[in-house]
Amino acid sequence: MPKVSAILGVISGALSICLWVIFSFFNPYSNATDIEPKLNLFIMLCLPACLAIISSIMTKKSLMLIAFIWSFPISLYVAMTPSIFALFGVTCFAYLISFCLILAKR
Repeated sequence: MPKVSAILGVISGALSICLWVIFSFFNPYSNATDIEPKLNLFIMLCLPACLAIISSIMTKKSLMLIAFIWSFPISLYVAMTPSIFALFGVTCFAYLISFCLILAKR
């Protein structure tokens, strides 16, 4: 179980970071010169992904729960869009599954 939770956490965190890069820098609907949306998305999506990766490596359940709660509101909002960015909802749900697997391990 710990290996599955670690792999799931690292993969979902890495996918969130990749999606954030695409959403921030390769999105045709965003302004390339405006920094504020990129910074907001970095704080709300990329930092929790980094925290999820760290939590998976260290198998700290509290950090994974924080990553899930932190990214849940914006992930839920973006999950409602009909685009590839709906995968943010999947990665956020994967944080929750990883948390449950870490919790079941102990």
